[in-house]
Amino acid sequence: MSLYSPSTGPLMPKATAIWLIENTTLTFQQIADFCEIHILEVQAIANEESSQGMMGASPIVMGQLTQQEIERCEKDPAEKLKIQTSMSEILLGAMAKRQDAARGSRYTPRARRGERPDAIAWLLKQYPSITDADVIKLVRTTKSTIVAIRNRAHWNMTNIKPKSPVVLGFCTQEELDKIVKSFS
Repeated sequence: MSLYSPSTGPLMPKATAIWLIENTTLTFQQIADFCEIHILEVQAIANEESSQGMMGASPIVMGQLTQQEIERCEKDPAEKLKIQTSMSEILLGAMAKRQDAARGSRYTPRARRGERPDAIAWLLKQYPSITDADVIKLVRTTKSTIVAIRNRAHWNMTNIKPKSPVVLGFCTQEELDKIVKSFS
């Protein structure tokens, strides 16, 4: 059995072990080596003495094993499973996806959507030369809404109070600074 190393083992070792016990004919030693847990823990999981109520997690779905790799090791109990993706690669990929999502469109809760015109009004007041495209990037709104606020023809114009989009949470200060610098 190898020493625990977060960069080489599966993401959820016990859940992975449960799945391998339930869905393969691998030996306890093979499962213990792959999941980097003690063989007695694998036996306890198999005997339902440990991890009761825990759901198994497929290492195939998580991209850590292939069906061919499992079949190769099922044929020869002396073989060891080889992880396809290290945990660090999975975590780095998840972080990259999160950063990509942060750069793209974000979900605005329904309760906060009514504050969008306030943010647009603030941007138009503070930066009169800001383009509609820049406002759309920052606040994620429509061109017709921007035009209506700019022309003071918005249906709710009497209730619009200019507020910073950063304070309202529609964009970050860095995003605002970047756009302001581009037209300054």
